[in-house]
Amino acid sequence: MIEIPSDLNPSLVPLAFLLGNWAGAGVTDFPGAEKANFGQEVSFTHDGRDFIEYRSYTWVLDAEGNKVKPLESESGYWRIDENRKVEVVMVRDEGVVEIWYGELADQKPQIDLVTDAVARTAASGPYTGGKRLYGYVKGDLMWVGEKQTPEVPLRPYMSAQLKKVVSPEEVAEMARNLGDLPDDGIAFFK
Repeated sequence: MIEIPSDLNPSLVPLAFLLGNWAGAGVTDFPGAEKANFGQEVSFTHDGRDFIEYRSYTWVLDAEGNKVKPLESESGYWRIDENRKVEVVMVRDEGVVEIWYGELADQKPQIDLVTDAVARTAASGPYTGGKRLYGYVKGDLMWVGEKQTPEVPLRPYMSAQLKKVVSPEEVAEMARNLGDLPDDGIAFFK
């Protein structure tokens, strides 16, 4: 279920499906780098202004699903205009700053993004652009990223499936707001 916070800037309502904390796993595979499974934590938050703040942390997982080492981290700001055009400014730990433009799909919570500008520090690796697809599917946030370098044409390199994370405080709030439930619990489903 998608909830729209009462203090959300009205311009951001179409992006409300992104809000919250998400966690899950995915796979990364790109020429010149080791193929690996990774874990990910993502947060999309707002403070009432006309943007959503974004933070993502990923780490390599071993065969048992344990954290091995950091993979990538990125942060940025998402906006949407009245024509469903999305813009994202993103900074990555590897020394890359990107501006992404895209569009929210009609009648479904799906966003396609393409890099418009890429700036790299001297320490960053080769990178010339990318594409991303984000979608809200059956309560999960799923995404796939593509990238290109001067040597490698645009191709998928990372994808993940993320589940909404609920804090203990949110569970307690939900419990307080349940109201009157049947004593046996079964009648609730009839």
